[in-house]
Amino acid sequence: MTEERESANEALLLLDTLPPDLREAVPLQGAALDSLLELVLDLGRRPEARYPNSAEYLSEREVTREDLDYVTHRVGAFGEDNRAGIPRTLHRISAMRNRSGAVVGLTCRFGRAISGTITIIRDLLESGKSVLILGRPGVGKTTLLREAARVLAEELRKRVVIVDTSNEIAGDGDIPHPAIGRARRMQVPRPAEQHAVMIEAVENHMPEVIVIDEIGTELEALAARTIAERGVQLIGTAHGRTLENLMSNPTLSDLIGGIQAVTLGDDEARRRGTQKTVLERKAPPTFDILVEIQSWDEMAVYGDVAAAVDAMLRGEAPEAEARTKNADGQIRVSEVHTAAPVAPALQRRAMPAEGVQRIFPVGIRSDRLEEAIEKLGVMAMVERELSQATLVMTLRQYYQRDVPWVRRAEGRGVPVYVLRAGSSAHIERQLRSIFNREAEADDLLEDRDDEGAANEPSTREAGEITRLQRRMSERYRR
Repeated sequence: MTEERESANEALLLLDTLPPDLREAVPLQGAALDSLLELVLDLGRRPEARYPNSAEYLSEREVTREDLDYVTHRVGAFGEDNRAGIPRTLHRISAMRNRSGAVVGLTCRFGRAISGTITIIRDLLESGKSVLILGRPGVGKTTLLREAARVLAEELRKRVVIVDTSNEIAGDGDIPHPAIGRARRMQVPRPAEQHAVMIEAVENHMPEVIVIDEIGTELEALAARTIAERGVQLIGTAHGRTLENLMSNPTLSDLIGGIQAVTLGDDEARRRGTQKTVLERKAPPTFDILVEIQSWDEMAVYGDVAAAVDAMLRGEAPEAEARTKNADGQIRVSEVHTAAPVAPALQRRAMPAEGVQRIFPVGIRSDRLEEAIEKLGVMAMVERELSQATLVMTLRQYYQRDVPWVRRAEGRGVPVYVLRAGSSAHIERQLRSIFNREAEADDLLEDRDDEGAANEPSTREAGEITRLQRRMSERYRR
């Protein structure tokens, strides 16, 4: 009852940020308040209260700018991710803005600490192994992380540090929410600096466990690997719903070991009964265990990520556990063989070696390059090892700086193609030129020279990736 009372009191703190007439329209008692997910206020539209399976209008009148100003003046400051909170609560207020930066919509999500959610995978936490959690948005990944941090810190008495990018795990303000127990929280000044705070946490505060939400960039994946290699247990979430999603994601595949194409000799290919170019896992996974959340009480667990990835690359169904929790709190575990074949994008990357261009990108987003290859249907693949590349594709700024990858490629006689910008249009144009397809509507691209320039990886970011890789290499030598 104490937990329910505290949750209700926190809900009132969020409701107090609403204009009086809207606050009075929200049900304050019973299941309606307990199941309320979020309130949506969009300029010129009626305000909505959203529940797991329904939505209701709170008023017949439309939301005004005065309503939006009323709310924004009563919550914390909005960060670069357009998120704000209320000190010592788990609520999240997210803003939508117009082109001039004015707020035109608000999503007020109710945050709740729910104990017992970790029961279904508690044994995985106690194992000391690193656990990666996947699932669709809103399925409860952050709630699970919060409870995991509390259990590890309070009940297992471990040194736990939470890297809290948007203050969703431990709440807004300088004092963390009581739901994380003895765990300590490091806030992230800007979302782009999450990887740096991850490294700082392990270097400065001697944690046994690091909890991190939403690993989504190459820098963060590299930081996670660096942390795991120092013997620190990682409990985290990543963008994606399934293991297959990660395998198809060139940015995050390193979390599960990375994927590379390997050319076999004729005898070995015959012995295996496969084509000469096959896909293999490149390195040990950063995370030992992967959990796919289907619902609050249903999860699929891959207890050996390395074995699961290897099986999927062979086109086999990997072993997994199906875990369910019934109404009485009893946990049922059954072994299953998931029907998950190798992702189509991965199959295309395993095409025969003859006639296939292996493109090593430098400063160019590999996901854009893969999309362009697929769109044009050319015989090419993204290569992640320079030693296996048949050509290099880079940006002018990297070529002019004579980065080591480009210098080594030219030293080996590998052709280097230089693009002015890394947009999808420029990549497609270069691929058309390489494969003699210039006539295919190339003129349509002339007016798109600057498209996507704002989204290109900056020189600073490329430097940070290099520094992280250098730090990892130095650690291996020691």
